[in-house]
Amino acid sequence: MAVSLGGGPDDDTEEMSEINVTPFIDVMLVLLIVFMVAAPLSTVDVPVNLPGSSAAPQTRPDEPLWLSLGADRVLSLGNEPVTTDTLQAALDAASGGNRETAVFLRADRDIPYGELMAVLDGLRGAGYLKVALVGLEGAAGAAGGAP
Repeated sequence: MAVSLGGGPDDDTEEMSEINVTPFIDVMLVLLIVFMVAAPLSTVDVPVNLPGSSAAPQTRPDEPLWLSLGADRVLSLGNEPVTTDTLQAALDAASGGNRETAVFLRADRDIPYGELMAVLDGLRGAGYLKVALVGLEGAAGAAGGAP
C-alpha cells in the first residue's frame, strides 16, 4: 500500500483558503469570562441603608460619580473615604476637573438632615451643582416615615 503526498505534475491538491476561527472563539470566550468577573468589582461597596422612593427610575451615566454618607458618618467618594476639607480636591481628581459632572449622593436613612445639608453645601461650595439623591426604587413604604 503506497501513500502519495503530492508534489508531482498530476497533483490535484489546492491551497486551503479558509480561516480557522477556533482560536478566535477561544480568545472571545476568555475575554467574556474576564469581563464577567471584573464587572462586579467595579461597583461601589460602601454599605448604605438607603431610604425608599416612589419616583420613576432614571437612566444613569456610564461612569457615575458616587458620593456616600454612611451610618457611621463617614463620607466616601467611590470606595475611598474623604473628609469635608478634601472633598473638592477629591471630586476634581475623580471628575477630571469637570464641574458639570453629575454626583450621585447616597446617604443612610438614619443620617440627620443637618448633616446631609452640610454635605450638599460642601458640594455646592466645590462647584458641583448637578447632584442626584439616590434611594431604593419602588420602596416608598420602606422609608419608615410619613408619606
